[in-house]
Amino acid sequence: MRNWFSRHPVWFMAFYMVFYLTVFHWLEVHITVPDIWVHCRLDDFIPFCKYAIVPYLAWFVWIPFTLFYLLWKAPRADFWRLCLPLFAGMTFALACYIVLPTGLYLRPYRVYGNDIFAQAVRLLYATDTPTSVCPSIHVFNSVTLMLAYYRSRIFDAPQRRWMRPAAAVLCVSIVLATVLLKQHSCIDVMMGILLALVLDSAMTLWDNDTSRVPERL
Repeated sequence: MRNWFSRHPVWFMAFYMVFYLTVFHWLEVHITVPDIWVHCRLDDFIPFCKYAIVPYLAWFVWIPFTLFYLLWKAPRADFWRLCLPLFAGMTFALACYIVLPTGLYLRPYRVYGNDIFAQAVRLLYATDTPTSVCPSIHVFNSVTLMLAYYRSRIFDAPQRRWMRPAAAVLCVSIVLATVLLKQHSCIDVMMGILLALVLDSAMTLWDNDTSRVPERL
C-alpha cells in the first residue's frame, strides 16, 4: 500500500482528503459542547473585520495549488517533504479535537451588512461551528506551506523567486484573518505555529537519515 501511494501521489491526497473531511464532519456533528473554552486577554483587543474573509477563504485554494505545483514542477522529494508533515499535522489536530474538545465564544452576535463580505462571513459561521479550534489547522497549514516555498530550490529560479515573499504575505494574512474573523483565539494561533515548527524540525531530522527519504517510500 505504501509503495502504491508513493507511485500515485494524487490518489494519496484524494484518500487523505476523504479521511479528513469525514472525521471533521463527525466532529461537527458529535462534539458540540467543548470541554475547554479557549480565550485570552489579547482576544478582547482584536476587532472583528469582515474583510478578513478574503485571505481566510484563499487558504482553501492555496493548499491544493501548492501541492499540485510542487508535484508537477519540483522534484518528487519536495512534494513529499511538504505533504507528509502537512497531513500528519492535520491528523494530529483532529486527534486533539477528539481527546480534548475545544471551542470559542468570540464571534459577534450579528454580522451587519448585505455586501458580499458580510454574506460570506455569515455563510462561514453557519457552516463552521466555533468548536474544534485548538490548534488552528488554518494556521498550521499556512506556516507549513510557507516553509515549503523557502525550502524548495525550484523557487531559487528568477521567474519563481517572487513566490516566496508572496507566500509569506499570504501566510501572515491568513493567520491574521483567523483572529480578525473571530474564528480562532490567539492561543489557537500559537499552538498552530508551534505544531508546524515541531513537525518541520522532525521532518528535517528524518530527511537526514538517507535510508528513510520520502521519495524511497
